[in-house]
Amino acid sequence: MTKIAIIEDDHTISQMYRMKFESDGYDVQVAENGKVGIQLVEDWAPDIVLLDLMMPEMNGDESLREIRSKDWGKTVPIIILTNMGKEEAPRELEALNVSDYIVKAEMTPRQVVDKVKRVLGL
Repeated sequence: MTKIAIIEDDHTISQMYRMKFESDGYDVQVAENGKVGIQLVEDWAPDIVLLDLMMPEMNGDESLREIRSKDWGKTVPIIILTNMGKEEAPRELEALNVSDYIVKAEMTPRQVVDKVKRVLGL
């Protein structure tokens, strides 16, 4: 079963995506901030990570840098899932091997699932 980690501080949003992915047969774990998300990715080894940028404790770009700095995090596909427009996002994201960038307000959960499938080659 494909494992998806969702790192998102908004509980309503994370649960909406969790339910959508689980109804499509995915195994989903959620972390409520970047610090917890890093630990989740390290311990659980998901097949893909959906990462919000604006979060308490540790924001998404800091989390992404930390994940990519570890051997276990160098190759996991990571999709940025945020409401921050791409032009507002930190420029270094591209250098950190981001698989895709999704603005939540511009896509339905079904479209997000489809994009994840494409990134994973499913």
